[in-house]
Amino acid sequence: MSSKILVIDDDTAFCVMLKTFLQKKGFNVTNAFTGQEGEEEIKKQAFDVVLTDIRLPDSDGLKILKLVKETSFDTQVILMTGYTDIKTAVNSIKDGAFDYVGKPINPDEILHTIGLALNKKSSKEKPEIKTQVKKPTQSPLSFVKGISSDSQRLHEHIGLVAPTNMSVLIIGDSGTGKEYIAQSIHLLSKRADKPFIAVDCGAIPKELASSEFFGHIKGSFTGAVNDKTGHFEAANGGTLFLDEVGNLSYEVQVQLLRALQERKIKPVGSNHEIKVDIRVIAATNEDLNEAVKRGDFREDLYHRLNEFSVKAPRLADRKQDIMIFANHFLAQANDDLEKDVEGFDGDVTDLFKNYDWPGNLREMKNIIKRSVLLAKSNLINIEVLPHEMQEASVGSLSGYSKDNEEQAIREALEKANFNKSKAAILLNIDRKTLYNKLKLYNIDL
Repeated sequence: MSSKILVIDDDTAFCVMLKTFLQKKGFNVTNAFTGQEGEEEIKKQAFDVVLTDIRLPDSDGLKILKLVKETSFDTQVILMTGYTDIKTAVNSIKDGAFDYVGKPINPDEILHTIGLALNKKSSKEKPEIKTQVKKPTQSPLSFVKGISSDSQRLHEHIGLVAPTNMSVLIIGDSGTGKEYIAQSIHLLSKRADKPFIAVDCGAIPKELASSEFFGHIKGSFTGAVNDKTGHFEAANGGTLFLDEVGNLSYEVQVQLLRALQERKIKPVGSNHEIKVDIRVIAATNEDLNEAVKRGDFREDLYHRLNEFSVKAPRLADRKQDIMIFANHFLAQANDDLEKDVEGFDGDVTDLFKNYDWPGNLREMKNIIKRSVLLAKSNLINIEVLPHEMQEASVGSLSGYSKDNEEQAIREALEKANFNKSKAAILLNIDRKTLYNKLKLYNIDL
């Protein structure tokens, strides 16, 4: 029998997407879009896990937490929170919350947290929970290799280092797929059937770092109402992925170094050491070498993490791969949204190949999914792309800034008696560019 989960969030689209994602993982999921709806569901039936946003239009997550504990004490509550509410979420643990996850939600993190919550609820480990916690999420992106020289070099390095036990440092800009690279290394390693635990180092408050990494025992500090398994123990036998490792405080770096050197951990409040056998893969979007020189990052930890480094190239530098990834994300979006968009028109293809992609693969994935949702034909065209991409598609008029080019277009049209061809000549652009600009600025003639 699959575990029952209640998701409470007033963001309807997010709530439905999370339900779909969790259902695909084998859970029985119910949605509630207000606090009142959530309370009614809690009174009607028992859930194994309740996932609730802290801020609701008619209530809040803490009120939901209190009701759950009054109704079914064994039900585990996970709070979803934005950055500004982290302190509230941390304090809620002493009121019985199992844990909290930061928004935007990371699918691997939420699966891992749900798995731990279910393991806590029942002393008997359910087979489906074991699968969710112990096996890595095999992202399709792991197998989209690309054909550019940068891609070939990347996957050659992955293939070389994966079978070893060397620590790997993945360096690359935000959105370049560093976690996918880490998963690929894990899946090609001898630890592939063991856990892959991803940790967002930037989301761990300094005061909770020891508990997050090494776990704690019940009663070890205020709010420790249950035993907690830390990331090191959860990853035992497998791979621990430390994303954005440069965000760790200096004090936490010391603790992390000691654990990596000794391969032993001690949960907070415990006198018992636990031996761990893990491989560490770290990732960063900053220059850790410079951080070491500034004294912000420990040199000994840097060298321990950087036994082998892998560079995640920027999407804009992989021109030959751009449409390979675009078509991959298109297929994903079609599947998720149950649509059947066939491809991209010529203008979009040209734009994709010349766009700078500051958000890299993550930006492309989000843009394509949005475009598939908005598409009214079987091809994605410029009109369904975000405003900033539409601006990039037409560029700036020579001699005019973005702030005053709309006015320049209107003045040229007036001078040309609203003849588009003449206006285009006055602006020194072609008719197609002028048409795109008219759409961009909603200028109706």
